[in-house]
Amino acid sequence: MPETPTLEPPAAEEERMQSMSFLEHLEELRTRIFHALVAVAIGMGISWWYHQALFSFIQKPILDVLKPYGIDKLVVLTPTEAFNLYLKVSALGGLFITSPYVLYQVWLFISPGLYRREKKYVTPFLFSTVLLFIAGGYFGYRMVFPAALKWLIGIGGQFTPMITVHEYTDLFLTVILGLGIVFEMPILVFFLALMGVTSAGWMWRNIRYAVLGIFIVAGALAPTPDISSMVIFASPMLVLYILSIGIAWFVHPTQRRAREAKRRKA
Repeated sequence: MPETPTLEPPAAEEERMQSMSFLEHLEELRTRIFHALVAVAIGMGISWWYHQALFSFIQKPILDVLKPYGIDKLVVLTPTEAFNLYLKVSALGGLFITSPYVLYQVWLFISPGLYRREKKYVTPFLFSTVLLFIAGGYFGYRMVFPAALKWLIGIGGQFTPMITVHEYTDLFLTVILGLGIVFEMPILVFFLALMGVTSAGWMWRNIRYAVLGIFIVAGALAPTPDISSMVIFASPMLVLYILSIGIAWFVHPTQRRAREAKRRKA
């Protein structure tokens, strides 16, 4: 007799993940990257109309430090340097403007690997990712970068500062974007724990190695070699790591199953 097909319960069907081949993953990645790049290009075009105002905002920390020296402008060394600078500034502005859409493309790429009920996290994902990135950039702009510039310029007080826009902008982007990316640690841990790749227990047991890694990253990102600058960079990273342990505990599959079993018993 033919075997009677087993009907899958609705709950199990809801929990079933979408499966994609390797080539389908590559095609999906290509599509999402293309959409994100088009969006950033459009945002860059919009930001170009405000490139001078954007750079005035970017150069404010260094001009505040250079004001006692009687310097109110940075230096360009080649005819194309100002144009290249404004392109970078416009690209940065375009990235910030379109960041919700770009992050939505990231979500569309990773969502096939999640259960259907887990896809409800799209709104919290977009909101928290943008918020953390802006918080990291703001922390660097208001706290880290001015203190680093004051120390760097002050240590060479016997010299006349002549800072080019190229060198300054590269330093600015390294610090601000670096901290913005570092502040995304809870989001990364959220998805790793959600998929069972990591757990709160594993993160806690390896906290000593995490602290070492955090200070290595802080030393690489810090614009000055002194200990205080490294500590300023490392402090929020340590707080974010502790916060990430709590997030990993809450969203890990074992904890979710335990809460689900408790809810059913109730």
